[in-house]
Amino acid sequence: MVDDFKDIAPYEGQDFEDAISRLRQYPQFLNNFTDIISRHNRIVNKWKSFHAKSLLAHLLTQVHSYTDFQEYITCDLFLSMIESSSIDEFSFGGVENLCMPDDDQVPGGRPHIFISNHRDIVLDTALLDLALFRNGRQMCEMVIGDNLLVNQFATDMFKVNGAVTIRRSLSSASDLRNETLSVSRYLKYAIETKKKSIWIAQKSGRSKDGVDNTSAAILKMLYLAYREEGLSFQQFLERASIVPVSISYQYDPCDVTKSQEEIRKLKAEGVYNVYTKKKYADVLDLIRGLRLPKGDVHIQLGTPLDPSLADARTAVREIDRQVHLNYKLYDTNYFAYDYINGTTDYESKYANMNTKAFVKHYRHLKPEVRDMVYKGYANPVISMLEEKSLESL
Repeated sequence: MVDDFKDIAPYEGQDFEDAISRLRQYPQFLNNFTDIISRHNRIVNKWKSFHAKSLLAHLLTQVHSYTDFQEYITCDLFLSMIESSSIDEFSFGGVENLCMPDDDQVPGGRPHIFISNHRDIVLDTALLDLALFRNGRQMCEMVIGDNLLVNQFATDMFKVNGAVTIRRSLSSASDLRNETLSVSRYLKYAIETKKKSIWIAQKSGRSKDGVDNTSAAILKMLYLAYREEGLSFQQFLERASIVPVSISYQYDPCDVTKSQEEIRKLKAEGVYNVYTKKKYADVLDLIRGLRLPKGDVHIQLGTPLDPSLADARTAVREIDRQVHLNYKLYDTNYFAYDYINGTTDYESKYANMNTKAFVKHYRHLKPEVRDMVYKGYANPVISMLEEKSLESL
């Protein structure tokens, strides 16, 4: 069974040890990565970077599983550096919605499938892990596209950190079906046999416009392996324990590049019906997301989906409802909403915000890109208003 999923699953056993050996043979890659995420003034940065590199070299000799790597290196070292250098306040809530750790025989409690809105390439799942770790809960394996595995170093860094990879470059329908079924089988195996939690984005790719709507294809893919065994959709929901997650950033480090990409994509599809992303675009955005200021960041866990939900469509609606209503709105969201609508409805929400500096920061952009940036901040407010309107009916 393990060999069947070797191309999909995180590194384990000897594969993990071999990857750690490769990482130790290329210390400059790790040094560069450490320098990227340490963002202080020159003196502080030099000290923190030196300390981190010394600690990292030691820790790489001590980790023997991706759970070790997540705990001792990702959470204790990398994320603590990111939190101190580029996040003003990191907060989280809703952990009480999960079963208590002693409710199950699994360390850290029953495994869940966390379905999240998607803003940042790696921080969405990494910060969820940090929140779970700080609450004594089980961390996640994360589902990512193989487009991020641009070289052996990147592959090793993701795979020793619990990455489950999906091939995105498949062209034939049969290959795509086989890949989808293989991933579904692995995720079922991870939840039910390995007792590992899973993080997966609510749709393919990050949200470029701030609209956080779930793709039914995600639910259908997760259900495939259960349906193969003759289980109903309700039995799947009971066994998978799906928890919607909302993550919000006060400032999106990639707001401009994501907006530019979305505009290019819309124009290309309108003229050529095709859009090709540059090879290293995601890697550059990954670095921006790790390094640049994010202001405050909040993660809110929802409640596990009710197993009585009828089908994928109704489950998607419930995920969207929770993601939209649990999304923590910041001053940047409220201001952008008022700004593009020419209103002052939420003026009190951004009374202490330097709105002139915010507008000036994007003044150099082309109008269509600038508008997309503002929409990215404003649309979560619109989603929240729409959900509250539906609730009042």
